[in-house]
Amino acid sequence: MARHILSTDPDAVRETVAVLLAGGLAALPTETVYGLGADAANGAAVAGIFEAKGRPRFNPLICHVSDRPMAEETGIFDDTGRRLVDAFWPGPLTVVLPLADGADVHPLTLGGLSTVALRMPQGIARDVIAGVGRPIAAPSANRSGKVSPTTSAHVERSLGDRIDLILDAGPAILGLESTIVMPREGEIVLLRAGGITAADIETATGLRVVRPADGAPVQSPGQLVSHYAPHGTVRLDALSVLPGEWLLRFGSLPVAGEDRAAGVIDLSPRGDLRETASKLFAALTELDRPDVAAIAVMPIPMTGLGEAINDRLRRAAAPRG
Repeated sequence: MARHILSTDPDAVRETVAVLLAGGLAALPTETVYGLGADAANGAAVAGIFEAKGRPRFNPLICHVSDRPMAEETGIFDDTGRRLVDAFWPGPLTVVLPLADGADVHPLTLGGLSTVALRMPQGIARDVIAGVGRPIAAPSANRSGKVSPTTSAHVERSLGDRIDLILDAGPAILGLESTIVMPREGEIVLLRAGGITAADIETATGLRVVRPADGAPVQSPGQLVSHYAPHGTVRLDALSVLPGEWLLRFGSLPVAGEDRAAGVIDLSPRGDLRETASKLFAALTELDRPDVAAIAVMPIPMTGLGEAINDRLRRAAAPRG
């Protein structure tokens, strides 16, 4: 089983760095979700991420950096890329850039692409990356396709027997993964909605945010159709509850059949999208068990963070191969 260490332990950073430099796997807390970290330059360690998660090899990984110099040694920034990170780093924004010559990143991390996905996280994870001295590859710390973890207990449940260490800093503040964007001439492509909204990005940069065309190839992490899936089926935009379904409630509207639901989890009684984002993965994790055959989710608006929330729910509800 994985060893646990609290972020308040004075040796927490040093011990986590030692595990990563030795080629091990460590779950790292960030403001978004817990990530499964490995030295991005160590091919065997990166392969360990794929093995632990059961992750498809063509699915690239986000590389996390501790500062701008490390980022600029890894990816090639244009003016738009610099404006993005000036506005949002450290924070829940991942920027997909051309890979820099001599970057300290193993090809397996890139999923066969010529680009690299970079993020600078908040919190103790940034101290760990600085201690390692090069980027840390870190997808969410869960089995591939399953619900992303927002607590150390979620990590333990999903990967506790497959990794070396869990660095515990309590629940993730945001509870929703980073927004992923790719700068392009005169515009910014939103590859994955997340903790920073398209409106935030347009305001900060003055550039239009566009979405990739349907059927576009995978260009970044988090673009697989079926993802974040609990054990049972997920039905979206539910205005009623069918026999045997659990209900994920949002807002104050009545729901037909709610009194006969197998159970109810209220994501936000007042219809607050930030509260909903912070609770979503914890709720799906709670319901990821064999006795929950079906989940009904009330409609959630597409405004602001609702775009990211609905993106995760669509992937949770997608047909599974």
